[in-house]
Amino acid sequence: MRDMTLRASVRTLSALLLALAVAFAASPSAFAEEGGYPDANINVHDQASLQRGARLFMNYCVGCHSLKYMRYSQMAAGLGLTEQQVMDNLDFTGAKFQDAIVSAMPEADAEKWFGKAPPDLSLEIQARGADWVAAYLKAFYLDPSTSSGWNNTVFPNVAMPFPLWQLQGEQVAVMNPPEDGQPGTVKGLKLAHPGSMTPAQYDEAVRDITAFLAYVSSPDELVRSHIGAWVVLYLVLFTLFALVLKLEYWKDVH
Repeated sequence: MRDMTLRASVRTLSALLLALAVAFAASPSAFAEEGGYPDANINVHDQASLQRGARLFMNYCVGCHSLKYMRYSQMAAGLGLTEQQVMDNLDFTGAKFQDAIVSAMPEADAEKWFGKAPPDLSLEIQARGADWVAAYLKAFYLDPSTSSGWNNTVFPNVAMPFPLWQLQGEQVAVMNPPEDGQPGTVKGLKLAHPGSMTPAQYDEAVRDITAFLAYVSSPDELVRSHIGAWVVLYLVLFTLFALVLKLEYWKDVH
């Protein structure tokens, strides 16, 4: 009887551990999505990548786009930076350490120049997905027919000029021929004038910016992942303790 109870308990424990392992391993990332875009291949646990992404965003993007749900102090804590490092290298608006990251561009001027104020990007990854953002940052090309001089294959006729052209360079569209009186469509993009980065370096820069925006969209992701591992370990140890306790109570039952 005791052997049967032991075998049943072992089977129960094995099933529980298997379920926990499957749930822990198969749980989707907070930023996974299906949209037909290449995998952004980001890692929000790579602190160096997040720091590089923060530097790129603050140098090239914050002039127009805010991160109003992220404070400089919170960014410092999440990215492993000191207050002095953040204020000396990432604060270009004269904000205080406890302030939210807000663009210095007046909204009225933004609407005048671009037709509408550039959106806040605090939740851009949550709204669009990491794959979309990475693809978007690689899809700009020169288009004289637009007001900004740029277009984008992921977001056609976007009003935003390309802020990273000095890094990537200038892409031009390779067009399909017109058909049935319709204008030609974009077949692909090619780099006409290289920027300061090689294509591989620019791919890494896009990865870093996307990872940083993913962190901004869900800053508690870093904490949750660490706590989750300890919770699973606790459940395993508690289950083992409960099994031993059960066997001790039932050892005299025949």
